[in-house]
Amino acid sequence: MMLVQVETPVRALVTWFPDWPLVAARLADALPPDVPAAVIGHGVIAACSAEARAEGVVRGLRLREAQTRCTGLVVCAVDPVRDAGEFEPVLSSLEERTPGVEVLRPGLCAIRARGAARYYGGEEAAAGAVLESADRLGVEARVGIADSVFAAEQAARSTSELSPLLVLQPGLSRDFLSPFPVEVLGQPKLASLLKRLGILTLGSFANLPVADVRARFGAAGITAHALASGQDPRRVIPRTPPRKLDQRAEFEPGLDRVDQLAFQLRATADTFVAGLQTEGLVCTELRVLITDEAGSRSERTWGHPRHFTPSDVVDRVRWQLQSQPPVANNGMPDGGTTGAGLSSPVIGVEFVPVRVDSIAHHGRALFGDGAEEQIHHGLSRIQSMLGHEAVVVPAISGGRLLAERRRLVPWGDALPPGTAALASRPWPGRIPDPQPATVFASLIPVLLLDANKEKVRTDHRGGLLAPPMWFCPGGDPARRRLVAQWAGPWPLRQRWWDADHRLEADRFQLVDGNGEAWLLLLDEQNWWAEARYD
Repeated sequence: MMLVQVETPVRALVTWFPDWPLVAARLADALPPDVPAAVIGHGVIAACSAEARAEGVVRGLRLREAQTRCTGLVVCAVDPVRDAGEFEPVLSSLEERTPGVEVLRPGLCAIRARGAARYYGGEEAAAGAVLESADRLGVEARVGIADSVFAAEQAARSTSELSPLLVLQPGLSRDFLSPFPVEVLGQPKLASLLKRLGILTLGSFANLPVADVRARFGAAGITAHALASGQDPRRVIPRTPPRKLDQRAEFEPGLDRVDQLAFQLRATADTFVAGLQTEGLVCTELRVLITDEAGSRSERTWGHPRHFTPSDVVDRVRWQLQSQPPVANNGMPDGGTTGAGLSSPVIGVEFVPVRVDSIAHHGRALFGDGAEEQIHHGLSRIQSMLGHEAVVVPAISGGRLLAERRRLVPWGDALPPGTAALASRPWPGRIPDPQPATVFASLIPVLLLDANKEKVRTDHRGGLLAPPMWFCPGGDPARRRLVAQWAGPWPLRQRWWDADHRLEADRFQLVDGNGEAWLLLLDEQNWWAEARYD
């Protein structure tokens, strides 16, 4: 007689944090507490607060319908980066109590129940440790324990606020899952097909023969069938906790002078950069968080054209502190303001690497540094001495006027979000290539005169009433020049329905007697020079 060894299912403990996108948004101050609030994804409600649910708002509801049911609803957009960032402290707290956590997604994680149960003396005691860890952080958690990750997740979702724990005894997962609808499988196409075939619950689906499921639904159907049968093939794979790359410096007593802070932070900046290099990384985007004795906090993310060195890190702190005028009556000595909204001595500075890159991509050239490195070094030195906005580079933005299309960005900063998309729009009425080489920061008044030395005007259809004869730069008739060639006008009409922001003007190109080419703009009263073709 041959003995068949049945594999013992690996028990899973799943922790679910209800409405995590909403919780993360409130932790990040993107939504206020204790008001009807919701997080929006693809135009529908992804998560909502208890206050919003009390007024009829539910997940999956369209935004317009949700606002009709709850007129005071406060919303923000889904942000996966925010969700993951705010979930990291929760994970760290869980790993202190029960190591071996796998993140299924932000707001949902799994642990192998066997090891935790042995350590705490039982599965319920292990779940209690998890719930206590979440409660210590002030977030709501629910726990389910079952023979598979999928069954444990459904068990956690079946709990309530008053009873946040559900433990399924070994061998009972299939019976527990039997009444659940097929939509919980997370495969909308398969669920739609099963419903058309009259299979509405997981129990009905689990009762189908495996061979028939494989023949009809393929590999995806086999996986879903295993889930419905309580035999989730997935195993809990603990994550490797990321090494702490950020650095924090604390000062007691607090420092109220920028030069003192810069001197004290040098060692922390060295440690920060050295820690990244040990991991084979360099920081290309850095977040600096500064806290003062009054509890105020200044936070800013800085970019870099290459990667941050210790000196660059210290410079960013200095620029951040000096970015705003001093707060009145802050009790600091002259020249010692912390700026950036901080009104008392600084007690803590933290460096957080937002974006890193492999150090191999930033090695020195084989035959020494080229001209690009020398330019970068020179610009960085000037910026370090004169300030963050002392060195700027141009970027193309959106708009019809040339001054609108030109944007100056401090050296090393990333373009503001949406700039590239704004520049790629068609913008009817803008000047085609080639663009003028010199664009004036503000319009320069000029005169364009006809043969009778009267201002050239246009009629109601946009045509010239008289051809131009004289051009006067700076609006001085004594400096008039003959007009050699001209073209235009081209009407420019923008936001005609908005009395405060509408633009009605005519563009004009000309070449004067000195051979200089100009781009002019005629508004309702005057002529202006917008740019010059050099």
